[in-house]
Amino acid sequence: MDFINSLNFWQWTVLGLVPAAIVALYFLKLKRQPLEVPSTYLWSRTIEDLHVNSIWQRLRQSLLLFLQLLLIAILMAACLRPGWRGARLTGDRFIFLVDTSASMTATDVEPTRLEAAKEQILGLIEQMQAEDVALVISFSDVARVEQSFTSNRSLLRQKVNQIKPTSRTSDLREALRAAAGLANPGRTSDAENANDVQVAEALPATLYLYTDGGFAAVPDFSLGNLDPKYVPVGTESPHNVGIVAFTAERNLEKPEQWQAFARLENTGDDEVSLDVSLLRDGQLQDAQAVAVAAHSHAGVKFELPDAERATLQAEIDHQDHLALDNRVYAAMDRGRRARVLFVTPGNEALRLALDTDEARQLADVAVVAPAELETKKHLDQAAAGYWDLIIYDRCVPKTMPQANTLLIGRVPPVAGWSQGPKTVRPIVIDTDRVHPLMQYIEMGDVLIVEGTPLKTPTGGSALIDADIGPVYAIAPREGFEDAVLGFEILGPDDKGKIEPKTDWVIRRSFPVFAMNAIRYLGGRARGGEMSTVKPGQPLVLRTESAVDRVAVRRPDGRRAEVLRQAQNQFVFTDTSQLGIYSVFEGRNPQPTRQFAVNLFDSRESDLKPRPKIDLGHEEVSGQGGLEPARKELWRWLLAAGLVVLAFEWYIFNRRVYL
Repeated sequence: MDFINSLNFWQWTVLGLVPAAIVALYFLKLKRQPLEVPSTYLWSRTIEDLHVNSIWQRLRQSLLLFLQLLLIAILMAACLRPGWRGARLTGDRFIFLVDTSASMTATDVEPTRLEAAKEQILGLIEQMQAEDVALVISFSDVARVEQSFTSNRSLLRQKVNQIKPTSRTSDLREALRAAAGLANPGRTSDAENANDVQVAEALPATLYLYTDGGFAAVPDFSLGNLDPKYVPVGTESPHNVGIVAFTAERNLEKPEQWQAFARLENTGDDEVSLDVSLLRDGQLQDAQAVAVAAHSHAGVKFELPDAERATLQAEIDHQDHLALDNRVYAAMDRGRRARVLFVTPGNEALRLALDTDEARQLADVAVVAPAELETKKHLDQAAAGYWDLIIYDRCVPKTMPQANTLLIGRVPPVAGWSQGPKTVRPIVIDTDRVHPLMQYIEMGDVLIVEGTPLKTPTGGSALIDADIGPVYAIAPREGFEDAVLGFEILGPDDKGKIEPKTDWVIRRSFPVFAMNAIRYLGGRARGGEMSTVKPGQPLVLRTESAVDRVAVRRPDGRRAEVLRQAQNQFVFTDTSQLGIYSVFEGRNPQPTRQFAVNLFDSRESDLKPRPKIDLGHEEVSGQGGLEPARKELWRWLLAAGLVVLAFEWYIFNRRVYL
């Protein structure tokens, strides 16, 4: 409690004389008219006058005096402006962004981080003035406008209470774009709501962001009129151990066995010892004890017998603040081999690379001459999506097929693709080691006799960069992808004689290049490797037969039908639940494929709230939701003074004596 003096010395002097004057008026001598009375009453009246004129008797029966003195005391206290340091909501237009990603289900804040964030937002809504408006957006890797701008606080509270957690990862970009787009909507989208507020011009808005900060920076966003307030949600020392990766593959040394690998991360401050269990088709297969140091990781490996199809589940026995990453799933599913067509006038090196034992486990490769491209059979198969991958060596189709493609020495007849002039001996300077097509490929010592720089359509990316520009690139095409190699493996010299155009074919990375193309562009992972996606991520399903629709059974048992798109492709998007999904074709009672949905995100498993976040070119530090402000008490004192004054008036007029 502190005070601010509102009066100067002489004003206090005048105010201080008022109580003395009031008291003095109560003790003025009584003015009585002389009356003749019988002498027998003389002494009794004299005694009564003494009682009346005594201070104690006057004070005991003068409630009005006490009320008047109390009123003056309240006014004097109000002039001192008592108050204390507090916080309040500032502004008149607010945007509330609340994170609903997996990490917001953490229980280090009871009952969960999301519920705690909602309680804080409800507190801010209660402080809004009648003319204030607010917008509510929830976000994970996608944004959802829960309520457009409105001044209806009851509606805002209702929409906030309806926000539910998700198991998705977190990405702030879409939420920020939605907030910026709705900050000046002209009129809110809910036109039927009478409480919607007409906004005719751009007005600043305060952006309250309730999250733990577990997302990537947003460097290319302009805040404009948005004033960001980052409110971190969570404690400073949460503890969590999560499974952030889970894979299985055939043991190369023992083909009759499989190996499952799990990677654990401990984001807490203490070392943790726990048990990791592996279940196969719901039955316990193996268990191992593992110790994970603080802020470190550890791995476990399990041996499994061979199987055509099985479901795997790895889980840890540990009580921490996040349960979603304590259990992961996988589907051991061999599936069908990819159908690959290799169109070439002759390329023995690439044909041999596509004919290894491992390649035959993944794909059935057919080799044809370029003349086959003109036949009706091929045109029908290409248009129907029969092939998963077509490799064009020194040739180009007139019409692109309903399949992924790899073109060698040529560019596809698709808008946006083009080649530059041929350059002798381009030098490789960089490769995209992250892309699946470039995994385990080293190009630093590869000689290229001549090559052409490539230009891709919008959305394309370079896989191999040379001093002349990209010489290996990939770009999307209506649900498919086209990869282009900007140099030939074999080609004619000046006299038309076919000769090698690179020494890549004698390098170890060349067969890896061919296998990567089958795995990625052919749609087939390594033999039996599990198909896993993150929550909310769409999955492209391929069928063995030409059917119009497939059924997908979710982990909770509910089924959803998915209609066919291009070739035998079905895009399934409802992957919000963690667990095993089963795919059924036609009337087959047995699933033809299974896949898993897992969190697998180190950012979500790391529960410690970030102290600051990057929004555009601005760094926003964590703070409370309310602005620091001084809470004044003088208004309440004046209200109390009015109550005392009204009570004093009642006593005086009613002649009530208490």
